[in-house]
Amino acid sequence: MFAASDPYQGHSFTALLTILIAGAAALCGIAAHLGSRFARQGRPARTPASTWRDATLLASAGALALYLWGCLHLLLLDRQERGTRCAYVDGELQRPGAEATTGDFIPLRLVCRMPDGSSHTAVVPEYINPTIAVLLLLALAAGTVSLLLHRKRQATQRKAGRS
Repeated sequence: MFAASDPYQGHSFTALLTILIAGAAALCGIAAHLGSRFARQGRPARTPASTWRDATLLASAGALALYLWGCLHLLLLDRQERGTRCAYVDGELQRPGAEATTGDFIPLRLVCRMPDGSSHTAVVPEYINPTIAVLLLLALAAGTVSLLLHRKRQATQRKAGRS
């Protein structure tokens, strides 16, 4: 582990490994649930609310899979390769390399601080964080629609029960 005063701080190996293991287990659980929902034998009656709920789970699973993909990029780098990757800005080798690095989990990135005061991100593919944001917004929208449709259906059933 690096000392707290180390300017080359990245992501903790233990934290990345824990995220990858727990995330993979959650992703398998979501996939199993969605698979059972779409299986021919176990297909329950489809309602608009359940369809939107499944869309929520699908978008969430996509966001989780992308996050795990980004974590895997970070996990596979050692300290020396991090420095090498930080030396490249927009595909061009910069001299001298980064004088410090910091790692963030949200958004997932490795920030390289250059001697001239500038900084840039490296290692995590650029498409990961924006795509995760879009998928989470889609999941939020689909979840909201599912909740509203479910409540509307419950209200309609209560009214029908009183009559």
